[in-house]
Amino acid sequence: MMRIGLNMKPARLASHAAKIPSKKATNISLAMDGYLDAKNLGFNISQVCEQRLREEIQMRKEPQWNAQHAEFIAAYNGVVEAEGVALQEWRAF
Repeated sequence: MMRIGLNMKPARLASHAAKIPSKKATNISLAMDGYLDAKNLGFNISQVCEQRLREEIQMRKEPQWNAQHAEFIAAYNGVVEAEGVALQEWRAF
């Protein structure tokens, strides 16, 4: 019998995934006044930078996602306009 699939067994896949670090040390340059203010206010600069980076990534990915799914969004909006919102009669608002 011929088997089709990955050559890696699940245990090997799990151990491979475990080797990928969840964080990456990165050097950044900050204006000294901003750095000192953040430190004096007790900011965790890494957390603030990571959160802001995630927000920026989301902001830039959203238009791409909308463009990639524009056809579906337009079709769905057309159905809602023609037929109304699903389960409308049970909505409390």
